[in-house]
Amino acid sequence: MMRQYELVDRVRKYNPGANEDLLNRAYVYAMRAHGAQTRASGDPYFTHPLEVAAILTEMKLDDATIVAAVLHDTIEDTAATRAEIDDIFGPEIGALVDGLTKLKKLDLVSKKAEQAENFRKLLLAIAEDVRVLLVKLADRLHNMRTLHFVKPEKRARIAQETLDIYAPLAGRMGMQVMRDELENLSFKHLNPEAFALVSTRLADLRSEHSELIGAIEAELSEELRKRGIKAVVRGRQKQPYSVWSKMERKSVAFEQLSDIFGFRVVVDEVEDCYRVIGVVHTKWPMVPGRFKDYISTPKQNDYRSIHTTVVGPGRQRVELQVRTHGMHNIARNGIAAHALYKDGVAPALSQESSAYQWLKRTIDMLAEGDSPEEFLEHTRLELFHDQVFCFTPNGRLIALPRGATPIDFAYAVHTSVGNSAVGVKINGRLAPLLAPLSNGDEVEIIRAESQTPPAAWESIAVTGKARAAIRRASREAVRAQYAGLGRQIVLRAFERAGKPFSDDKLKLALPRLARQNIEDVLAAVGRGEMFSGDVVKAVHPDFKEERKAAAGRRPDPGWFKMQKASGMQFKSPGAGGSALPIRGLRGDLPVSFAPDGGAVPGDRIVGILTPGEGVTIYPIQASALEQFDDQPERWLDVRWDMEGAPELFPAKIVVAAINEPGSLGAVANLIGETGANIDEVTFNKISPDFREMTFEVEVFDLKHLTDIITRIRALPMVNRVERVIG
Repeated sequence: MMRQYELVDRVRKYNPGANEDLLNRAYVYAMRAHGAQTRASGDPYFTHPLEVAAILTEMKLDDATIVAAVLHDTIEDTAATRAEIDDIFGPEIGALVDGLTKLKKLDLVSKKAEQAENFRKLLLAIAEDVRVLLVKLADRLHNMRTLHFVKPEKRARIAQETLDIYAPLAGRMGMQVMRDELENLSFKHLNPEAFALVSTRLADLRSEHSELIGAIEAELSEELRKRGIKAVVRGRQKQPYSVWSKMERKSVAFEQLSDIFGFRVVVDEVEDCYRVIGVVHTKWPMVPGRFKDYISTPKQNDYRSIHTTVVGPGRQRVELQVRTHGMHNIARNGIAAHALYKDGVAPALSQESSAYQWLKRTIDMLAEGDSPEEFLEHTRLELFHDQVFCFTPNGRLIALPRGATPIDFAYAVHTSVGNSAVGVKINGRLAPLLAPLSNGDEVEIIRAESQTPPAAWESIAVTGKARAAIRRASREAVRAQYAGLGRQIVLRAFERAGKPFSDDKLKLALPRLARQNIEDVLAAVGRGEMFSGDVVKAVHPDFKEERKAAAGRRPDPGWFKMQKASGMQFKSPGAGGSALPIRGLRGDLPVSFAPDGGAVPGDRIVGILTPGEGVTIYPIQASALEQFDDQPERWLDVRWDMEGAPELFPAKIVVAAINEPGSLGAVANLIGETGANIDEVTFNKISPDFREMTFEVEVFDLKHLTDIITRIRALPMVNRVERVIG
């Protein structure tokens, strides 16, 4: 725990005229007031206000702010009163402590009217004295640093609130260092696996590129030194949360990010900033569209700097930020930088800080509305410019990244809401589920309990939570369809075997089938991963299956086991294609092979459903499948079931041979010798010396076809031979 003299020393380092007596009195008063209170970690409670004060000394804040930090929990958590604080420390410090006490009572996730009123109180307290905000943010930062001592359920709520409210608030006030740490700590607790992964990758990348970073720093420093520009050049790395949020926002992998590393050039004068840009752009080519001058046009949070990207040493893209030391301090500490002591007097924030001026203008808008809700509508939550904040109809606040849609909103409310979403009303009007959301929108999700989210939503969703939920729901829906189909197949198998079936009997046979539950068994059968006869044998070990072909009838080419959602209706086979029996359905599906080559056992195959007509079987490598890329609902997973007698299947090969007598006979004889049939031959004269022969043949399987092609290729008159596929 920090000692009394240590607190005084920290303040005197940047403010030699500090009021030591005031600081000492505050230390002793708070220590006695908190007494034997302890934190979740078991440490004395008094360590917390001391650490909050220590954070504020790093920002070099005035005595009153440091004292308010030491006392900030006394009115709320001890017997101390506002009157007592005023009497001992003065009304200025009393007002700060009282303002912090009111803020502590705010519930930032509540009904809409209360939410608006709480924002109003928050902004009023900050506008009254911005130091209230600085202490509040430091308080939250220390709580986040010790959040691992808090119970998991409370930990997640605090981390989410920090990410949604306090980190954006720090950013809006220009306090980037504070914002980065709040975001990273929230990220660490909300998604520890992702945090660890990104942090490890960043550390590895830093190690791999340390020499290159050093070389670029040295070369750039030397170029500036030659031209008489005094500058500090430092490499910098993106923060883990910043990297993760960009990966989520742009749906890119870590390896695809090109701006993880950048360089910062800090100089003495504003003129030097532009001189640095002149040197850099003369030495290395600039990347078009990557130059931004925030010195001539500062951001609303007072940020000033020049940004550019050049193709630098080693043909590497190098991002540069150029600023003065004063700009650098404001970029790091934002509004807190304006509270630095200048000859013992704090500057007028209203004159120096654009962020504070924005805050004052926002408060002035209170007079324009008759209610807190109108105030909230007027501000449009501009405070949180990096996110979109929307409301549910009952006033719950939902924070989403920019570009989010009602789909993301629905999943942010609850996974079940997202899964059942079929429509949306935005601000009372029907809108597409793909419409981008804006700050302040009231979003009402229209639901249907029987709805399953389309798989295509995954590519539309912006948030990782929505994408993961959509993937999970899609898998579960497909599994349920497979299980439904599998149940039909199993029931028919038991009927054919003349054996009774029940879930209880199947449950007893699960160990023999190496599955955890009945649903797993039925889904495996539906997918074709398990043969229905194996299920019958597992339930009735004495069962022996006998399979016989019908007398006097050659089986139709291609017994397939097909996975398709149960309940899908097909018409009876007609004259349009060969009727092929499909195991597990109540009738035969009209199944045919694709034209121009068909498929043979050994090929990986896929079925394309044409409603009302049947299924066409294609080899998976068939180019004709490209025409169905945008119709995934027509694709069926199929597999060969070749347990019957050997059969012949259609295939097509093209042979280019020397145009001489006997070439056709040689090829035809060879095909006949292999045991294949020739159904049809066509000719095409491609030159005076060569002609092309297309053979439509019937073969047993892929191995048989490959053997035919290999043997034809060895004939002396053959120039080329290849298979035609779909």
